[in-house]
Amino acid sequence: MSTLLEVSGVSVSFDGFKAINNLSFQIGSAEMRAIIGPNGAGKTTFMDIITGKTKPDEGRVIWGEKSVSLLKMSEARIARAGVGRKFQRPTVFEDQSVFDNLLLALRKDRNPFAVLLYKRNAPDTEKVHDLAAQIGLSDQLERKSGELSHGQKQWLEIGMLLAQEPRLLLVDEPAAGMTPEEREHTTAILVEAARTRAVVVVEHDMEFVRRLNCRVTVLHEGAVLAEGSLDHVTSNKHVIDVYLGR
Repeated sequence: MSTLLEVSGVSVSFDGFKAINNLSFQIGSAEMRAIIGPNGAGKTTFMDIITGKTKPDEGRVIWGEKSVSLLKMSEARIARAGVGRKFQRPTVFEDQSVFDNLLLALRKDRNPFAVLLYKRNAPDTEKVHDLAAQIGLSDQLERKSGELSHGQKQWLEIGMLLAQEPRLLLVDEPAAGMTPEEREHTTAILVEAARTRAVVVVEHDMEFVRRLNCRVTVLHEGAVLAEGSLDHVTSNKHVIDVYLGR
């Protein structure tokens, strides 16, 4: 499987504190990866670097078959290149219907004239129905998004990201605040998404990580401490000392 994203030797300091310390990481074009680690391990900063929100002091972030550097791109260009990010708290248009949220998110020409002149068409409607089926909200399309449960809002936001056809999906703590049934459904959505793209899930909940059944990267003090299956990393003495033994 070809490498989609390669991060090598990346470091970044804030006021003398090394948030990321010579970190290297790579992921294939259709792969699921979970990232775990204690608070302050650098998980959020790592995602900020990939999405262009934070520029590292040194290192390389190489993207795609043409091996382009993400470090030279703006956040907007990185998003257009195919990097989608979902934050912990869902951000959906609460007053709009589920259908309209998904429609607005579709990957289309964003120039102002195209937006003003846009007319809803059959292919877009079909795409919205496909997305709704993927995230399990087909029966909620006419509802206002603000009326959805916490879990349903999270699914809608994942659907809105999938609408942009990202090649890499970064998802921050998707299981937080969900019921067991919602978690199970979230697992299914992410596993399905990872069949055709790279999915990186930052998560604290070990039970949820186990369900994802994927390779796990453990961060500590801004560097990779261990990598492998969940059983492999959770039996690592260093991981137990710094993270699991707390």
